[in-house]
Amino acid sequence: MKKVIAIYPGSFDPLTNGHLDLIERGSKIFDELVVAILRNPEKDPLFSLGERRDDGGDD
Repeated sequence: MKKVIAIYPGSFDPLTNGHLDLIERGSKIFDELVVAILRNPEKDPLFSLGERRDDGGDD
């Protein structure tokens, strides 16, 4: 069977309960879920990319 990989891109600044809900549900639907944290040059970020990455949990 073919492995299904999904990508969830966003700035996640800040990471919200809504984002976490979608990540949790997506991880149950797809074989692999890649959460891509992006930098939006048109936004003044609250948190650095590193802080947003570290806020996401285990991986």
